[in-house]
Amino acid sequence: MRSVVLTWFWLAAGFVSPLAWAQTAPLQSEGVQWLQRVAAAANKLNYSGTFVYRNGSRSETSRIAHLASNGNQMEKLEVLDGSPREFFRFNDEISCYLPESRLVIIEQRSVRRGFPALLPASLAGLGELYQISKGSTARIAGFDSQIIRLEPRDGWRHGHQLWVDIGSGLLLKAEIFNERGEALESMAFTDLRIGEPIRPEALKPSYAALAKDGWQVRQAKLRDLREDAPWVFRVDLPGFRKQTALRRSMGKDAADLNMLHWVFSDGLVALSVFISPLRPQDGSGEESFHSMGALGVVKRVVDGHQLVVMGDLPLPAIRRFAEGIGMRGK
Repeated sequence: MRSVVLTWFWLAAGFVSPLAWAQTAPLQSEGVQWLQRVAAAANKLNYSGTFVYRNGSRSETSRIAHLASNGNQMEKLEVLDGSPREFFRFNDEISCYLPESRLVIIEQRSVRRGFPALLPASLAGLGELYQISKGSTARIAGFDSQIIRLEPRDGWRHGHQLWVDIGSGLLLKAEIFNERGEALESMAFTDLRIGEPIRPEALKPSYAALAKDGWQVRQAKLRDLREDAPWVFRVDLPGFRKQTALRRSMGKDAADLNMLHWVFSDGLVALSVFISPLRPQDGSGEESFHSMGALGVVKRVVDGHQLVVMGDLPLPAIRRFAEGIGMRGK
């Protein structure tokens, strides 16, 4: 149940009345149906292509191949610009190859968010958080797409615009914009093939053979946190619910990295919290915050621990949430 204070924040931020919601419900429902198509298509379809990520003057091109077969998913993503990086996924296991560092990082991921997928959270409540509307059609990478726009109903989140392939439901382009309607970042396919056979070699890590010769392999170990003690989250952001709570350790010695990791989501956007013991290389411990496109990052030190909170949200929202994290009983 939301507190009186939280309800006040919803109203002060311009949350719509029940009457207004009733008037827009059919359009909201149709928009959610399109989002459900997107979520299903990214997991069930075979596709391969090239997409470009843009953030201000910075851009990065990646090549992706995705195969769904016999209930399993395999995916290879190769970053084509800058330092070589390659990601291979089999269901929820991710292998990251970093050839310049001669390093392979392997981990299980319980929450996946990566273009062209959506978060695997419930989409049903999005209409309470975003005004969802269907726009015009547009041509993206040779495919006819339907534009779906999600305008935030409050000041705690960014807006989103999605270009969805009319035939398959696959997401072709995604854009995040601020309260002034300015694009903060975007991802879009420039070349795409849907439903064609995926060659086996297209899904094999390019550096798998090299990784057997002198490369360092780090296997991340994850354990569920049954409770958040000794940490408490005193500030709620409307619509965000805890998805996972994990303890991460990496390397042969668990002391190499012992980090707690929480993921919160409103059904469209993920908010991640990382807490680890403060190390000398972590700096003075003063709060720092910055934005990179749509991504906001806040760092704080609380009781000898480094806190990092990050997500595709306005920086004031992330700072507000981060300031509410503390040790139980303090």
